Amino acid sequence: MSRHLRSNSPDLRPRGPVHDPLRLCIFTTIALLAWLLTPAAVVTFFAGMGLWAYTKAYRGGLKSSKCILKDTRLVLAYLGLAFVAGAGFTVKSLLEIVG
Repeated sequence: MSRHLRSNSPDLRPRGPVHDPLRLCIFTTIALLAWLLTPAAVVTFFAGMGLWAYTKAYRGGLKSSKCILKDTRLVLAYLGLAFVAGAGFTVKSLLEIVG
């Protein structure tokens, strides 16, 4: 009898691919890192990762990005400025703590 009831029960699982809210997990992790570390250190880290990834992509032929800046060279310039500024503020903060 139990088997009969199971076969007639409606399937409540969603049809097709299920959305994975991975971005929310990533954003939460980034926010926690920014909370724990100095914000400038987190900017330096992510700008460095972005510089590495976009440099690799540019050398591979990527000329236009989905980023709001569109041109890969502009994205590289933006990330470079963010990296230098973040590194400068991180060093300044560390020197204030030490000195």
